[in-house]
Amino acid sequence: MKAWQVTSLGAPVDALELVELADPAPGPGQLLVRVGAAALSYPDALMCRGEYQIKPPLPFTLGVEAAGTVEAVGPDVHEWTPGQRVLGMAASGSLAELTLFDAAHAFEVPPGLDDAEAAALHMNYQTAHFALHRRAGLRQGETVLVHAGAGGVGSATIQLARAAGARVVAVVGGPHKAEVASRLGADVVVDRHAADFVTVVKELTGGNGVDVVVDPVGGDTFTRSTKCVAFEGRIVVVGFTSGAFGQLATNHVLIKNYGVLGLHWGRYAVTAPDLVASVQRELDAMVASGVVKPLVTERLAMPDAPDGITRLSAGSTTGRVVVEPHL
Repeated sequence: MKAWQVTSLGAPVDALELVELADPAPGPGQLLVRVGAAALSYPDALMCRGEYQIKPPLPFTLGVEAAGTVEAVGPDVHEWTPGQRVLGMAASGSLAELTLFDAAHAFEVPPGLDDAEAAALHMNYQTAHFALHRRAGLRQGETVLVHAGAGGVGSATIQLARAAGARVVAVVGGPHKAEVASRLGADVVVDRHAADFVTVVKELTGGNGVDVVVDPVGGDTFTRSTKCVAFEGRIVVVGFTSGAFGQLATNHVLIKNYGVLGLHWGRYAVTAPDLVASVQRELDAMVASGVVKPLVTERLAMPDAPDGITRLSAGSTTGRVVVEPHL
């Protein structure tokens, strides 16, 4: 099979090599999956550079999320059979023609989604759901500020916040991304190149601020969010695509009575897999009702994966970019 492997650390175009590998065989508790689509993500670029918290030994097959068809099952797997469509986190790297899934962490593709949409359904929507509901305790009628609103996590957060009956303010970078966020259902869209989101939020809320902030950006974006979060508001930190950590003045937290909450969603797959499965069932129901539709903006052939990761990490893409090995 063909697979993109990180053979040396660096920029994706330098670190990645398209190699021919022996087809993997499923071990106990595993599924062998023919990859229909692999969704690219910001951690892919970090892993190429050796900057992610998980640092596999070189060489390793890159990629986290995938959807495809079960080809074979491990000797002790009884709940899956060849031919079923599956989505989830690839245990052996998703940027390959074949990959392994842990059967316990695999999910059936809901009807109505193709492989590219299914590959984009899991991690970002789980992150958005956990951020809004488990960490922030979002209530109907509250106002949510979503940073990077046209990106993977942002697009999922807009849809799920709207589904929960919240008012959504999305911050984006550029007119095209503003159009994307508006189509997703954001009530107010702020182009950060043309306006100051702090000023817009204060005007919109009569100076009260937003109830919930979902921040995958970090850096100055986080710091400025503290200036427009409401009394007893909640800021959920889900990432640092800016490459910088936000600085927090704890005296300001005390005075305004707001909470700062971290979300490392990947920990839940290990510590609370039943909770992850429950959320996935909720997402499936939202797909069935038409509330959720993963935003897939690009479908790339296998040779174009390094370019896609490069553009994603530079912030020039919207929604989800996926690689379809069969193209």
